[in-house]
Amino acid sequence: MSTLRFVTTNSGKVQEAASYLDGLRRVEQLDYDYAELQSDDLAAIATHGAREAYRETDDDTPVIVDDAGLFVRGLSGFPGPYSAYVEDTLGIERVWELASDLDDRHAAFRCVVAYTDGDTVETFTGAVQGTMVAPRGDGGFGYDPIFEHDGTTFAEMPTDRKNALSHRGRALATFADWLAERAD
Repeated sequence: MSTLRFVTTNSGKVQEAASYLDGLRRVEQLDYDYAELQSDDLAAIATHGAREAYRETDDDTPVIVDDAGLFVRGLSGFPGPYSAYVEDTLGIERVWELASDLDDRHAAFRCVVAYTDGDTVETFTGAVQGTMVAPRGDGGFGYDPIFEHDGTTFAEMPTDRKNALSHRGRALATFADWLAERAD
């Protein structure tokens, strides 16, 4: 079975990818700090990262990079692709404060997985719809305590349920389908 490198410092993401790609590819973590493109477009950011990481590897092993964000409709999509920076500088409590007075607290987590084998770059998108709520739950990470899906925040969900619903999981499932089609 051939190998695929997931460019991330998060071993949990690697485990999640391995579960979706089981039988298709062996997934290894590549801890490489690529220069993140500043853009409003998740696909452009992930594509740039995948290309750069692939060029830095010493062989022809394909790589994937993901980029994700929380898009709040009532805040015109903010924080979007800047979600990690906003979380680090403002914190999720301040983001909730911004959203709490909105008439429209609809939000979506979105993710793009970019794949490259050096010759081609393909992107795969996943999203999950929800609502911004006051922080609840002790699990997950990032914005999970303030993102509610079907009455439960991601921080209140067991990891396996969250991964089955998640934006990253949906992008990885689409990617797995694409890989399976190529293998046939």
